[in-house]
Amino acid sequence: MKQTGVILLVEDDKTILHTNRRRLEREGFTVLCARTVREARALLKKHSPDAMVLDVMLPDGSGVAFCEELRQVTSAPVLFLTARDEKRDVIEGLLAGGSDYISKPYDMDELLARIKVQIYLAQRKRAARCNRLQYGDLVLDLVAQRAYLNGEDLLLTQKEYSLLLLLVEARGKILSGKYLYEMIWKSPMAGDNRTLKKHLSTVRKKLEDREGGYTISAVYGKGYYLEKLV
Repeated sequence: MKQTGVILLVEDDKTILHTNRRRLEREGFTVLCARTVREARALLKKHSPDAMVLDVMLPDGSGVAFCEELRQVTSAPVLFLTARDEKRDVIEGLLAGGSDYISKPYDMDELLARIKVQIYLAQRKRAARCNRLQYGDLVLDLVAQRAYLNGEDLLLTQKEYSLLLLLVEARGKILSGKYLYEMIWKSPMAGDNRTLKKHLSTVRKKLEDREGGYTISAVYGKGYYLEKLV
C-alpha cells in the first residue's frame, strides 16, 4: 500500500541520500533532501515534513543540536542515523527530542518501518489532541463528553458537561446567564433563572470538591466565568 506524506532527509553522504530517497519515493512519500543543516533550514521555511531523518554528523553542525532547534518549531518525528560507536550521541539525540534512531549500516526495510511507525504515532497524538480540550489541569474529552480534573472524573451530567464546556472554551471570559441558558436548553430564558443557577452551583461544587483550584465565579449583572484559583 502506497504511503503519503513528506519526509526530510538530512545526510551528507550522496550515496546514502540517493538510495534512501529512491526507496522512500517508491513507497509513495514525497522526499526532500538536504546535505547540510543550512540546506535543511531553507527547506523547512517552505515545507512542513511529516518526519525527518537526520545524520548525527553533518558538515556544518550536529544533527543533535539541529534537533533541539527543530523542537522549538515542530513536533514532527525525528529519526537519527548514527554509526554504531556513537551511543553517546544516540542518548543525547533522544534527550534533545529525537523520536528514534537507527545505526549504520542499517537494513532499508527497518528504516522504512521505523519511519512509518513514527508517522503513525504522531498522527494518533494529533487525533487525540483534536478530541480533547485542556485548560490547565482541567481536561474535557470531546468524544466521550466527560470532564477530568487532575485525572479524576468530575462525573458531570450532560447539561453540566455542556455548561463547563462553554466556560472552558471562553477561557476566563464572562458569559451571560442568558447566553448560557439558551445555548444549553435551546430555548429563550424566562425571567426566572433558577434552573441555570442550580446547574452552575452543582458544577461549581464538583470542581471545588476536588483538588485543582477551579471555581465558577459570578459578576453581578454580567454573568459567569471559570476561574483558576491561586
